[in-house]
Amino acid sequence: MRCEWVTEPRSDGHPNDDYAATAAPAPGRGGTVVLLDGVSTRPGESTGCGHGTPWYTARLGGALLHRCGSRPDLPLTECLVQAIDETARGHGDGCELSHPRTPQATVVAARWDATAVEYLVLCDSVLLIQRTDGRVLPVLDTRLDEVWAAARTAVPYGERAAFIEARRNAEDGFFTAAADPSVAHRAVTGTLPRAGVRALAALTDGASRWTEVFRLGDWEALFAVLAEKGPREVIAQVRAAERADPSCTAFPRGKIHDDATAALAEL
Repeated sequence: MRCEWVTEPRSDGHPNDDYAATAAPAPGRGGTVVLLDGVSTRPGESTGCGHGTPWYTARLGGALLHRCGSRPDLPLTECLVQAIDETARGHGDGCELSHPRTPQATVVAARWDATAVEYLVLCDSVLLIQRTDGRVLPVLDTRLDEVWAAARTAVPYGERAAFIEARRNAEDGFFTAAADPSVAHRAVTGTLPRAGVRALAALTDGASRWTEVFRLGDWEALFAVLAEKGPREVIAQVRAAERADPSCTAFPRGKIHDDATAALAEL
């Protein structure tokens, strides 16, 4: 078994809003991969919370990893429900958890044992599942992309950010993990036979830019780089592509650089 992950902030001195962890307690006992991408805030933006996004992703990610590993009887959805609830209680009375910009994150979780591989994806981080025949299955929650597509079609440029925010954790929009545990039931979930899975990879959107923004290759090509050269090489190639387009004109994107995290688990 091989588990490897790399995370890199978008710039020196900037806090990293991503979180990743893997756990494989013992050979033959299975394991877990958890990856979160915290929703960044602008300097001075009110969130109703004094803790900040890195605190939130670390607390939620740690709570989720613990439950995935210690409660194999619970589905991943319920593990996320309990992790969100625990993290919300950890805020304390001074935080306004109903604030629309309260700290929140995308979530990827995958767990395997001798018989099955379970997965959960919430929002725009990516899970890639490599089958034993070499094919790669991307597990995607496309609702944020659909909201952006609607905004580009129907909303003037200057109003698009507000249009997107109004659809965060809304019935006609997309969902992120914040303080409401029920959002866990909005995640994309599934189970595959363990015998048909060779490896897993999880990426925040700062790393999945390799395919989704810069089009350096398809998902199978991205997985090949991860497996052959490791997560650090994928992130290095993304950074090189970002530096080659500092104006974001050849490859439009919201930020020149983004926090980038990639995790690989070969089962």
